[in-house]
Amino acid sequence: MTPVSSSPVFRTTLLWSAVATGILAVAGAIVGFLVAGASGVSSALIAIVLAAVFLGFTAASILIANRWYGDPLYVPIFFGAVMGGWLLKFVVFLVVLFLLRGQPWLNATVFLLALIVSVVVSLIIDVVVMVRMRIPAVSDASLPTLADIIDDARRPSPAPEQNAADENPSRD
Repeated sequence: MTPVSSSPVFRTTLLWSAVATGILAVAGAIVGFLVAGASGVSSALIAIVLAAVFLGFTAASILIANRWYGDPLYVPIFFGAVMGGWLLKFVVFLVVLFLLRGQPWLNATVFLLALIVSVVVSLIIDVVVMVRMRIPAVSDASLPTLADIIDDARRPSPAPEQNAADENPSRD
């Protein structure tokens, strides 16, 4: 079974997202500390990790679903995994926001700005990775080999079918 051509794209996206998360965590902690002290640090780090986990979850769910490539049920499995992952992310995100709402140690402004910056950086990474990966417009296709072409040329062509009326010209 040949691997799906999009799998390296998603692996690269996950790798660069992890690197960006590390850089954002350091920058967010510094800026959060300068703006709001210890609550700014925790607010920025929670937002950055939350964005990284949820945005990386989509690529991971696609990579997991791609394991069934070639199976007759691949399409329903793929869309079920991606849609189920999206629904799970949505529910978990709402639960996390309700749990964090009103916490005295959370600085809402730092949290929101760190979340927005993390999402924008992740989207930029997605765009750059997709533009730089050279996936053909028709992927996962196999072209015929020279041996296939020669075998097709050696096969006798079927005789053209003649109309029964042409064979029997007699008139009633």
